[in-house]
Amino acid sequence: MKVYEKISDLQPLVGEIIGTSEWVSIEQGRINQFADATGDHQWIHVDPVRAKDGPFGTPIAHGFLTLSLLPEFSNAAYRVAESRTGVNYGLDKVRFPAPVPVCSKLRAHFKLLSYEALEGGGAQTKVEMIVEREGGTKPVCIAESITRRYP
Repeated sequence: MKVYEKISDLQPLVGEIIGTSEWVSIEQGRINQFADATGDHQWIHVDPVRAKDGPFGTPIAHGFLTLSLLPEFSNAAYRVAESRTGVNYGLDKVRFPAPVPVCSKLRAHFKLLSYEALEGGGAQTKVEMIVEREGGTKPVCIAESITRRYP
């Protein structure tokens, strides 16, 4: 995990990778819990027997499950020591270029796209999250996350 002392330490890093998460396993239990939480029980996610004959030969994780791992990934990838709070401001350009088969391992790389100073020493940052699957050839999720951080 990379640790930045002050929010302003991010400013000169626009265009650079500011952190990479640890690998996270995506097991059927997690997929089922996400289905229960969201009401999305499509067979391609929760029915291993039927999914065996589906287009991917196995159940796949919901795209939104992968996206919902953004906090877990970012908390493992980097932090700003002086930041007492961060507020999710929104997302841009979310895409799911490849599926996440059950029992996959995922990790995310975070690239700082922009930094805008806010009153009081805070900043609004836009960070591109690129989620890769171990052994995969394409990203499984690409999203731009906008956060407001305050000291």
